[in-house]
Formats: sequence, C-alpha cells, structure tokens
Amino acid sequence: MHDILLLWATPRSTSTAFEWMMRMRGDMACFHEPFGEAWYQGDDARAPRLSADSPRKPGLSFNSVLQKLHQAARQRPVFVKDMPQFTDHLWDADFLGQFRHSFLIRDPAKVLASLDRSWAKSDYRNVFTRHEIGFDEQRRLFDLLSQQSGEKPVVIDSDDLLENPEAMVSAWCEAMGIAFIAEALHWEPGSRNEVLWYDSDDNIWHETLKNSDGLKPQPRRSADVSELPPELQGLYRDFLPHYQHLHAFRLQVTPADADYA
Repeated sequence: MHDILLLWATPRSTSTAFEWMMRMRGDMACFHEPFGEAWYQGDDARAPRLSADSPRKPGLSFNSVLQKLHQAARQRPVFVKDMPQFTDHLWDADFLGQFRHSFLIRDPAKVLASLDRSWAKSDYRNVFTRHEIGFDEQRRLFDLLSQQSGEKPVVIDSDDLLENPEAMVSAWCEAMGIAFIAEALHWEPGSRNEVLWYDSDDNIWHETLKNSDGLKPQPRRSADVSELPPELQGLYRDFLPHYQHLHAFRLQVTPADADYA
C-alpha cells in the first residue's frame, strides 16, 4: 500500500492551485475534496445547509470515499486536498492514522475577503456557515495530530507559497518525503473539470486557476478587514488566533529575489 498524502486547507487558500501542481507531477492519483463531496452530496451528508432540493449522489458515502482512496493507493501514491470540517466526526486514531497529514493556511482576512467577493451577498447566514469555512476545525485537527504523534504536522502558508512557490513546494516535498518536480509548477491554461464536482465549468471558484499557467512568484498583498461586512469582521476576530497558532509552525525558506512580472 502506498502513502496517502492529505493536505488540509480552508476555502480560498490557494489549495486548488497546489492540488493542480500535484496533478501535473504525473506520479500520483489525485483527489479533489472527496470527503467534501460526501459531506455535501453523499448518502450520509452532514452539511449544515442541506435541504430537500440539495443535490445527492446515491452510493456516495464517507466509507466509499475511504475505499476509493485505498484502492488507488494499492496502485500508486495518493494526494488528497480536502478541508478538516468535512471529517471532524471521524477523527479517531484509526481514521487519522490512514494518512500523512499537512496543512495549508491563509490569513483569514484574505479568505473572508475572497468569500465576500465570490458571494457578494449581505445575509451571510443564508450563504455559508462558520463551520463551512473551517478555521476552528483546522486548528483542532492540527492540535489533535500534534498530541497523537508528539510532532507538529507540516504547515505551509499561502502567502509564502505565492511569494516563493518553487522553494516552498520543494520544502513541502522534502518534509513529506517525496521528490520535488520543478516542471509540475507550470501548466497550460484551460478547463479544470477535475476539480468541479460541485459546480459547472463556468463557476466562480476556479476562474483564476482556469486562466493560469503555473505557480509563479507574486508579491504579498493585504486585505483591509475594515472593508468587510460586520458579520465577516466578527469571524475574522474569531479566526485570527487559530491562523496565528498554525502560522507559528509553518515551513520557512530563504526569501526569493523574485521577478513578479
């Protein structure tokens, strides 16, 4: 059985671009939020905004996801990008022991600003719930894994990744015990149907990825929390300590003398 590498992220954290880079390697079976698909659309779905009209996929369950991952791992290494809130009801030692864990974090101001732009609605209670954003669960899972193993899981920060992608991906690969493949940081723009289980090809979530041609150095940008709606400002204050906690353990590399053209 080959390893199953699991990257735990929050929404709007550059995680799908990271996943796309892993797909470009060509040496792993890659899965896009398979537990999230079960959480929203499976027979045992648990998403907080489910209704009678919510889309469902008969036969899909958390157990079937695990079976699919293990089946793939019999053939080759597996990479999974997912979010911790989708699995918090499964966090016993048996479940968590099936994976090699790492975390991708992002400043909650930037996450919430991106969500605000994506939804652009005033009543956020009808658009998403706190539980769907996942900062609370990301912190809890990080602490639980640290306690179980006695070691801190691998953490990378989205700002560090975007500022110096080659060095950060290389450091992550070394920490996870896999080869670094520089060519995987480059790709052709185009359809990203592999990461669209919950939407159509014209959805807003992966438009930037669809038009991109790789992970390239980008200057750091800030997000002004004061410009967010009051509901999101409150979430920012709640989420910030969780982000800061994981940020203290992030992988760090020598800053790049990058060309941001």
